[in-house]
Amino acid sequence: MPSELQIEKVTPENFETLFMLITALADFEKLDPPDAEAKMRLRTHCFADKPKFESYLGFLDGRAVGYVIIFETYSSFLAKPTLYLEDLFVLPEARKQQVGYRLFKFLVDLALERGCGRMEWQVLDWNINAIDFYKRLGANHLAGWYPYRLTEEEMRKLGENI
Repeated sequence: MPSELQIEKVTPENFETLFMLITALADFEKLDPPDAEAKMRLRTHCFADKPKFESYLGFLDGRAVGYVIIFETYSSFLAKPTLYLEDLFVLPEARKQQVGYRLFKFLVDLALERGCGRMEWQVLDWNINAIDFYKRLGANHLAGWYPYRLTEEEMRKLGENI
């Protein structure tokens, strides 16, 4: 039987733990971790009067083994908020212990409690384990929708040309 998962909202006191897990996710995705300036922005945005995101930590036997970052968007057609899942990460050594499932279930319950009409997220196309995990949960890949992005530099260039 898996250990009991404790889920706690990130606070200023456990922010360093969140940052350690974000760094672990960057390692997993083979990306550069947030630098010192980004770390300060994360802290500021997490604890602002109007936070830009919420984050929760998952603990097994008192050790942080996973985290989620979420925020709400809005569906004009549903006229309801959407819970957007930015990150769900579980340390490799804690996988196969239902940590990801229990963190995700926590978010589903939170979304329903908040009256959200849906949850949305993105998955890297090479992350077959995550894709299989979400399929097992009954989630659907959105065919016909293409994600687009403008980087900060691209936005600045566009702003200069308008």
